[in-house]
Amino acid sequence: MTGRLEDMELFARIVERGSLSAAARDLGLSKSLVSRRLGQLEDRLGARLVNRTTRHLALTDIGREFNERARRVLLEAEDAEACARDASTEPAGRLRIAAPVSFGYLHLAAPLAGFLAEHPKVEVELELNDRFIDLVGEGYDLAIRSGQLEDSSMIVRPIAKARILLAAAPAYLARRAAPETPADLARHTCLVYGNQPASRVWRFLVEGKWVAPSIHPQLTANNGDALCRAAIEGLGIVALPSFIIGPAIAAGRLQPLLSHHPMPDQPIQAIYPGGRPAPQRLRSFVDFVIGYFATHSDWERS
Repeated sequence: MTGRLEDMELFARIVERGSLSAAARDLGLSKSLVSRRLGQLEDRLGARLVNRTTRHLALTDIGREFNERARRVLLEAEDAEACARDASTEPAGRLRIAAPVSFGYLHLAAPLAGFLAEHPKVEVELELNDRFIDLVGEGYDLAIRSGQLEDSSMIVRPIAKARILLAAAPAYLARRAAPETPADLARHTCLVYGNQPASRVWRFLVEGKWVAPSIHPQLTANNGDALCRAAIEGLGIVALPSFIIGPAIAAGRLQPLLSHHPMPDQPIQAIYPGGRPAPQRLRSFVDFVIGYFATHSDWERS
């Protein structure tokens, strides 16, 4: 395995520097040795990774895919070594965390307090905000986010399960017949989370396919707690993550609707920048909250 990691590191350096000569200088090797090891790597894989000319080096499609995967493997290896080095030391330093307002207020305060009590040398700066956070550009170490993520450059670790649930208050359903199909929502008052474009579209699984019926929001808000409160007051039908709406359903203040047509999962995930080993305080915090929510995700059990 060591030889394979060395070959991955060699190839990643060739791609990063854009030439065999530059990679050879960085690694303290001769250009001929770098070229020979690259050829041996291609022979072992049975695929050409780069197209080489006297002045230009270009990745093939297979080479591009191999480079992306190799970088992830190398990052995991560096992270494992850093974790082993730090195992005997106590986490310390500042940790800047961004989290959604509702999840942070309802569910993050308790594990955060437990983590800080266990690691008094760590200082946490927590910002609760539902807007998209540019972790690198704004100087954050970590973000807690819900929903599906698309940025493949980030390290993603699942923290807890959650789903989007559709519900309305008994008072609303006493005035309006409950929808029997997603299409029936066109005739109902809908309460919509408006901070992200994707959340304005309600999707349901119908006969194995996702459908997005027309909805007509009477209230659009950028805070899930406000929408949940409006639904409890009987204003209309709301679609929210289970970590917000679950307790109200369990208490009978809201009634779930269209349960036979599930809405998408809304997993809670910790994300942080890749490209370098994460500091011990960050890894320790993520491990702590994963362990905490393994037994404290009451919204799913309810």
